[in-house]
Amino acid sequence: MAREKCVLAYSGGMDSTISTVWIQENYNMDVVTLTVDLGAGPEIVGVKERAAQAGAIQSLVWDVRDEFVNEYVFPGLKAGAMYEGVYALSTALGRPLMAKKLVEAAREVGATAVAHGCTGKGNDQVRFDSGIMTLAAHGKPLRIVAPAREWGMTRDEEKLYAQKAGLELREVGSDQRVYSIDRNLWGQAIEGEDLEDTWLAPPEDAFSWTKQIRDTPDEPIEVVVGFEKGVPVSIDGTTKSGVELIAILNDMAGEHGVGRIDHVENRLVGIKSREVYETPAAIVLHTALKALETSTMSREQQRVKDNLSAIYSDMVYDGRWFTELRTNIAAFMDSAHEYSTGDVRLRLHKGSCIVVGRRSPFSLYDFDLATYSTTDSFDHEAATGFIDIYSLSARTQSRKQTNSENR
Repeated sequence: MAREKCVLAYSGGMDSTISTVWIQENYNMDVVTLTVDLGAGPEIVGVKERAAQAGAIQSLVWDVRDEFVNEYVFPGLKAGAMYEGVYALSTALGRPLMAKKLVEAAREVGATAVAHGCTGKGNDQVRFDSGIMTLAAHGKPLRIVAPAREWGMTRDEEKLYAQKAGLELREVGSDQRVYSIDRNLWGQAIEGEDLEDTWLAPPEDAFSWTKQIRDTPDEPIEVVVGFEKGVPVSIDGTTKSGVELIAILNDMAGEHGVGRIDHVENRLVGIKSREVYETPAAIVLHTALKALETSTMSREQQRVKDNLSAIYSDMVYDGRWFTELRTNIAAFMDSAHEYSTGDVRLRLHKGSCIVVGRRSPFSLYDFDLATYSTTDSFDHEAATGFIDIYSLSARTQSRKQTNSENR
């Protein structure tokens, strides 16, 4: 009788590789690995070979970069999704898509279980588990296996387990600091080693996308990002796909030291953790779109959007992507960005990203209304009547209820 199958989210690193062995030994299941390429770069090179070495019966590698950018990253950008005002949710936006692909792969290969490498104290376990359970709700239930949450091994014990299993891993035997890095096109999250001490500055070897300030060019560079309905579509007038555009901005902004985030973050599980991120393109695009919104949205639209952005960000961070409320908020964002079309010019220099120009055919900025020059078309005399009506309720309350002598 054939053994049951488990589809494992596989990065090729130590945790996911020893998970391949661990699932076979502890669950007596065949393992199919699934590597979801969200733009991880060279890290996925050789994943099929490492999976086979660990005993996987099949190794799937799916390139979903376009889907990731168009259906997750750009909706998040339009929603102003920045958790606690600083984190562009690079990892959090990738997890629901990975959960979706795990379920699809399980159905494709006839697996009865799926697995991920999340620990019991992080946010990702919630994102994966809730996403998988929601997406599998209308079909045959899928068992969720979480080896790192179950095995209780320390980092050193994991290395010994890998050696005992005869696995050759890039992390084992290295004298260099080993950081836990989650990387995709939208950014990379860096944890571990000296970063766990909130008083110590992040060591330079923790960064790989952004230059330290002293090594950045002395002269600034300007870049023009073009948007259509809130979606970035061009750089310096040249149309680019979403994947291309993000890759170009990651290189360009990273060269000038833009995109480093050092944040003490409130995790969903109730603890605070020191998180270091590199998100060059995300910083540029969020800055640019925010500037365009100031021209194309009314004050009331901007205020409502800001309020909903905080809710949306929390939902993505907390693993509630596949909910009707997130869909509802996304619909508002699509509507609010109906006229967010235009160009934003930004200057990148020594770690800073500054907006220096913006234009849109739908801009609500009217030069003749705003100027104090001879072309001023604003009716100054109308201001008197406006102020009289505007202050009426305050004056009435003051006269009826407030003792001016006690103020």
